[in-house]
Amino acid sequence: MIKSVFCDMIGIKYPIIQGGMAWIADSSLAAGVSNAGGLGLIAGANAPVEVVRDEIRKAKALTDKPFGVNIMLLSPNADDLAKLVCEEGVKVVTTGAGNPGKYIEMWKAHGIKVIPVVASVALAKRMERAGADAVVMEGCEAGGHIGELTTMVSVPQIVDAVNIPVIAAGGIGDGRGVAAAFMLGASGIQVGTRFLVADECTVHENYKDKVIGAKDIDSAVTGRPTGHPVRVLRNKLSRQYQLLEKENASLEDLEELGRGSLPKAARDGDVENGSVMAGQIAGLINKKQSCKEIIEEMFTEAEDIMKSACKNIIVSEQ
Repeated sequence: MIKSVFCDMIGIKYPIIQGGMAWIADSSLAAGVSNAGGLGLIAGANAPVEVVRDEIRKAKALTDKPFGVNIMLLSPNADDLAKLVCEEGVKVVTTGAGNPGKYIEMWKAHGIKVIPVVASVALAKRMERAGADAVVMEGCEAGGHIGELTTMVSVPQIVDAVNIPVIAAGGIGDGRGVAAAFMLGASGIQVGTRFLVADECTVHENYKDKVIGAKDIDSAVTGRPTGHPVRVLRNKLSRQYQLLEKENASLEDLEELGRGSLPKAARDGDVENGSVMAGQIAGLINKKQSCKEIIEEMFTEAEDIMKSACKNIIVSEQ
């Protein structure tokens, strides 16, 4: 079995984190991943504090394994969510869209493992100095909000720059991706898109079918003019958005078009006029499975690949 220091740090069987996908990562998915041996996450996003509290308590009833909460630091309720995870005894917090430095001392005092998502070597170093237990490097292959660097080039640079575990994210959806991440020096992986089609994921079936039907070229990046680029699967909304971008539409017009588009797809099932956030790896996903089946299949494949590579590679001294 593939294990790493990250497994011992968090108390999980497999070194895998489920992505904290807004409007999607709820108690059902988080508990499903944690029960399968990974680290499930509940997405805080812009949800009201009491909604997140309810999801945390539901997850506690569904699993006795560690799970975490993802806090989007640009959210207006970030301060309240930062306190909530302490009140509810959450074991792990991952963060995105900002610097969680002002919360880390409080979280550490409550025994919470802190794992920020970073987009550069400089931010990874800063998070290590601030007391982060690990960092997630998410490449631009990922779905949802993305940076500019790819997983392949960024993970080894961050591994070389810090002394805490680095979790690779973006473009990982099968055993080959898992094996590649470990070869790059990662101590674990984070997966979002493949968990979209998990049985325990409560996203609308139309959303799942859109992911399964996607081809390798079916994702697009919108929102670059706003400074917050987002990778989605191509549809009517993404084409409208890109047309407005070409016409140099105002930020207000772009924001108005995108307002409420994620729940429209994730909850209402409108996958043409809603935002179907998914990574480039969607083209590799072709079936619905349980969280347990997904995780076990990925790590069994990775183990076989790594064993085979060791047998097939010949290192010559000449």
